[in-house]
Amino acid sequence: MTRRRMPVRRAIARTYWRLSRWTHVRESPEVHGSRIVIGAPHTSNWDFVLMLAIAWDLGISPRFLGKHQLFRGPAGWIMRRLGGIPVDRRDPSRIVDEVVALIEHGEEIVLVVTPEGTRGTGTHWRSGFHRIAVATGLPVTLGYPDVTTMTAGLGPTFSLTGDVSKDMDRIRAFYADKAGVRPELRTEPRLRSEDAVPA
Repeated sequence: MTRRRMPVRRAIARTYWRLSRWTHVRESPEVHGSRIVIGAPHTSNWDFVLMLAIAWDLGISPRFLGKHQLFRGPAGWIMRRLGGIPVDRRDPSRIVDEVVALIEHGEEIVLVVTPEGTRGTGTHWRSGFHRIAVATGLPVTLGYPDVTTMTAGLGPTFSLTGDVSKDMDRIRAFYADKAGVRPELRTEPRLRSEDAVPA
């Protein structure tokens, strides 16, 4: 991403926020340095538009993971220009390894992850974001859309401890009052590995 594109993208984002019914709540200072941004609740295709508008408004060039099928043909060019990283979701462990390798290679990256993994109702979040954060030491920023207040933005940033239940308790507390674009499709922030941890 060249610096020349950022003023244009920021202008597009700020025009969007002026015309949209949604409000960008700028709770956090400017985001600098590599990090993982959680985009949740993930209940609609509009989540992508909102997170992109948040990032561009803050001068961020986000990267995101997308199914490799989406990167075929002309659409693939657009996805890559927007920051997409094609992944084969049939092999989740490889996704984590590829992202870790990308970060360890020295690239500064703001990686937006939607751990719900689907826009429909699920039972658990995918754990890739947690494994990537622990493996790389990258801080995690909590991003959100909330239809009950028609607001979207970035919340707190913190480093994960590696204690899954402790980390997820902190994440659950933040998202407890965030409904997403379609509240009926919201998935409670919980990883499958937590179910195996004795109470």
